[in-house]
Amino acid sequence: MGSKLKVAGLLALGVVAGALTTMQLQAVARSAMAPLPLEEVQQLAAVFDRVKAEYVEPVDEKKLIEDAIAGMVAGLDPHSQYFDKKSFKEFREATGGKFIGIGIEMGMEEGLVKVVSPIEGSPAFRAGLKPGDLITRIDDTPVKGLTVDQAVKKMRGEPGTKVVLTVFRKSESRSFPVNIVREEIRMQSVRASMPAPGYGWVRVAQFQDRTVEDFVRKVNDLYKQDPNLKGLVLDLRNDPGGLLDGAVAISAAFLPADTVVVTTNGQIAESRATFRANPDYYARRGGGDPLKSLPAALKTVPLVVLVNEGSASASEIVAGALQDQKRATIMGAQTFGKGSVQTVRPLPGDTALKITTARYYTPSGRSIQAKGIVPDVWLDETAEGNVYAVLRMREADLDKHLIGADEKKDAEREKARDEARKKLEEQIAKTKEPVKPLPEFGSAEDFPLQQAVNQLRGLPVMASKTAASEQRAEAPTTPAK
Repeated sequence: MGSKLKVAGLLALGVVAGALTTMQLQAVARSAMAPLPLEEVQQLAAVFDRVKAEYVEPVDEKKLIEDAIAGMVAGLDPHSQYFDKKSFKEFREATGGKFIGIGIEMGMEEGLVKVVSPIEGSPAFRAGLKPGDLITRIDDTPVKGLTVDQAVKKMRGEPGTKVVLTVFRKSESRSFPVNIVREEIRMQSVRASMPAPGYGWVRVAQFQDRTVEDFVRKVNDLYKQDPNLKGLVLDLRNDPGGLLDGAVAISAAFLPADTVVVTTNGQIAESRATFRANPDYYARRGGGDPLKSLPAALKTVPLVVLVNEGSASASEIVAGALQDQKRATIMGAQTFGKGSVQTVRPLPGDTALKITTARYYTPSGRSIQAKGIVPDVWLDETAEGNVYAVLRMREADLDKHLIGADEKKDAEREKARDEARKKLEEQIAKTKEPVKPLPEFGSAEDFPLQQAVNQLRGLPVMASKTAASEQRAEAPTTPAK
């Protein structure tokens, strides 16, 4: 059991670039350092000396070194990152599901910060920011040219301090300033409701420290409302991922004991592991099984999992496990495609390295890197079709992403994105009205949720009208080696 816990504590999944990253932290000592390439190290030292001695203005030696480290790591892939002292502190705060900031889930589009979703109840939410809004300036600093990390740092700050964002809203073709006062943000990672009598809905927005406990509480609340639930919808749309133990636990809640949830494979021994639906793999050290109070009926209740292009990393592990184990019907759209594992290595000086250490594989041996989970039933975002789906970025669109099995440059997707953007712009120009935003997840107007409940009730499902042009042929399975 000790080795299982060691591996489970070591590996954690990263999230979509720009989203609030969550990881388990584990320091691992190495018995011996790999030999350094002498010639290249001498070259680095020579450049350092030249910059220090000849740059037009004096430079901070520590900053030079940190910038060199950050550049080395950033050149690997979109999910590896060096944390300086400040960013590591912010990272650990976010791991606990709280941080000081404005409260948005964000991404990058054309070099600008894109609001994926304002966090419910946050300052950004109260200020009226909407999904799809582009932030062009943070105070007096243009966003163009900033990295994701730099943009996040500028929006973070001390509680009670003000930040002025310049926002461009495409749907209204206008820019406007938004004054926001920073405060402590507490992520609400799990929500639940009864969208129809006898049918429950549980949404996991992100896998954080308390997600499993919150999930158990919400599910138990549903069963108190109706002890004889006829079906359940697990909603993982726009869930950017998070902690690996959370993904294993949520999967285990629905699967038979000891069922394989996910396997990982990488260069180091610790990265080669199999995670099962067993408390050894998800219970926190010193704690019991957090799932023990769940009703036994949860193992057999008819289940639908909702996913979309924003479902990434840990949420893809859950969807892949439940799909491969024939436990649920996966409905929605092809997921983000982040099939890699990151490990956080604490370093001296309260800094850390987040580095990609493995790829993960679904129980059947599928690697979904740069591909994603293909749903069993394709759904559009609305009854009228898709509005924003093709505009969303996926792993395969990110620079320097790990190449997936048999991956080829998807020129058709790039063309479809450009055409969809042009169509939206033309529609706005013609009607002079903003594009109607998508309904809130879990609301009465939530079309995919309606179709998921219909699936559970045995009623007709309005499958996607556009899937034929969007669906990717599933690549051959790539078993872990």
